[in-house]
Amino acid sequence: MKITSVHIHAITLPLVRPFIVAYASYNEMPSIIVKVETDQGLVGYGESVPDQHVTGETWESTYAMLVHSLAPAIIGENPFALERIHHLLDQCVYKAPAAKAAIDLACYDLMGKATGQPVYQLLGGKYHSVLTLPYVLSILQPETMAAEAKQAVADGFDSIKIKVGSDLATDIERIRAVREAVGPDIRLRVDANQGWENRTNTLTALKQVEDCRIDWMEQPVVAHDLDALADIRRQTSIPIMVDEGVLGASEMREVIAKKAADKVNIKLMKCGGIYPAAKLVHQAEMAGMECQIGSMPESSIGSAAGAHLSIAKKNIVSNELAGPFIFAKDVANLTCQGNQILLSDKPGFGVELDEAVLTQLTVRQETLS
Repeated sequence: MKITSVHIHAITLPLVRPFIVAYASYNEMPSIIVKVETDQGLVGYGESVPDQHVTGETWESTYAMLVHSLAPAIIGENPFALERIHHLLDQCVYKAPAAKAAIDLACYDLMGKATGQPVYQLLGGKYHSVLTLPYVLSILQPETMAAEAKQAVADGFDSIKIKVGSDLATDIERIRAVREAVGPDIRLRVDANQGWENRTNTLTALKQVEDCRIDWMEQPVVAHDLDALADIRRQTSIPIMVDEGVLGASEMREVIAKKAADKVNIKLMKCGGIYPAAKLVHQAEMAGMECQIGSMPESSIGSAAGAHLSIAKKNIVSNELAGPFIFAKDVANLTCQGNQILLSDKPGFGVELDEAVLTQLTVRQETLS
């Protein structure tokens, strides 16, 4: 089987409500959808959601890189030859993981369709029986976040993730308000997205919320300061999760060596797709660190890819594949019911692309063959 053409669609996904994190506020999410065709008539779907604050890529640069470098490099290649394909992509450009993820995901979708198997079967089979999601709260006023969290619990969610990082004092109020609103038994996770910047701010905040029963504190300091993250971990009883501080294997190795985190948030867009993500899961497992699969967030295509990896790996204990919940329109049909993702047993990712929606959301497109 050989790849014969790649169709690249730059799109914008409309959000139900603004998505607000420490470093940015989004009213729509820019994404790039790729369709990879083969000489056997099969089509695989992939997605790239770059983030200039995390991966150093923009939507525009990623589209250009796929059109001019990455897509031409895989024409004529066998999608099963992932080691070779990633080598070819790496020869084209240093880093650029979100751009490479689009190709990687499409190859996995093709492999599943070619073998008649869901992608999780290619990754070791289904380990977890269900995939549950937290309800993710954007940065808003404390009372607004508390009310939204209370409603989420009433709707059946048993875990809440709070985005913080805009103002330290108000962040403490946000955490305490949400905990009070949801009661003592709902699982609570906090993510500063680097917004607390340094160890002094972080330790000040954590001391004031240690009684809030936080499952873990995610990326409180700037991504490159793993020494600060390690120091914070030594001085708090709250488990520490690294996110933006790990893009690939080299950063993971450094986190492990410095004992900088208890857990790691792996995102397909940060590391280049499922193939490198699986390597990070194994690295973490050897170091005794549990994993989460996060998202940028992605549409149902990227979310389905993350879900297949999540359900296959024992050491992936949580995920935050919230895209299908927050988009007003989606290009595919990953099913979510309550707080669960319901994966299809159909070949590949098991999602169907809605061509009409894709056309409607497409801003620009290109075909390489």
